[in-house]
Formats: sequence, structure tokens, C-alpha cells
Amino acid sequence: QLLLVESGGGLVQPGGSLRLSCVASGSISSINAMGWYRQAPGKERESVATITSGGRTNYADSMKGRFGISRDNAKNTVYLQMNNLKPEDTAVYYCNANIATIHNRYRYLEVWGQGTLVTVSS
Repeated sequence: QLLLVESGGGLVQPGGSLRLSCVASGSISSINAMGWYRQAPGKERESVATITSGGRTNYADSMKGRFGISRDNAKNTVYLQMNNLKPEDTAVYYCNANIATIHNRYRYLEVWGQGTLVTVSS
């Protein structure tokens, strides 16, 4: 069984910062792309940022310059540093990863975490 567990969410004031973490566990052979998505109340889930196994990153336009995605391949962990947070950043943030297991090293499975709530409010 493959699991992604997020942490680091919470309540922060506008202009503040938070760092989200997501750890993958299970019968992992390799992890390809990892990413963060978010879903605000009443809205569809949207991409925040993604990072390849080689470290190439991609950001949604509204997050560029404020958010930074990184990963530690040795720890099967992806991070999202969020700075200058705005009320419109309030959402549940989900971790996503494409993972190959030791049982089939050539097939990548898409795995989602359970989400962590980020609330930006004064």
C-alpha cells in the first residue's frame, strides 16, 4: 500500500508563511513527479506546483514568486514553502505523486494524500 501524508497546514495571518511537507511510504521503488494541488471551498482542485525527480519545477502563475517546491529524494518527501500568504490561498492542499512499487517497477501509480487545511485570515 502506498501512502502520502501531508503536514504543516494551519492558521496563518495574511503576509505570513507556512511550510508543507508530504512523505511517501510503502513498497516504493521510485517516485517520478511530485506535486501540490489545492481546493478552495466551492472551487475545483487546481495545480499549485510540481517537481520532477530531477528537480525541474513548474508553478501556477498566481504562485510564482511566493511559493517554492522542493523535494528530498532520499526521504521520499516533497515540500511546499508558502510566503506572503493571502486570504485567497485558503484551501485544502493535497500532495500528489507518481510512484512505482517494488512489485512493478515500470508502472507508475498516481497517489494522493488526504490533504491539509491552510487558512489565511486575520
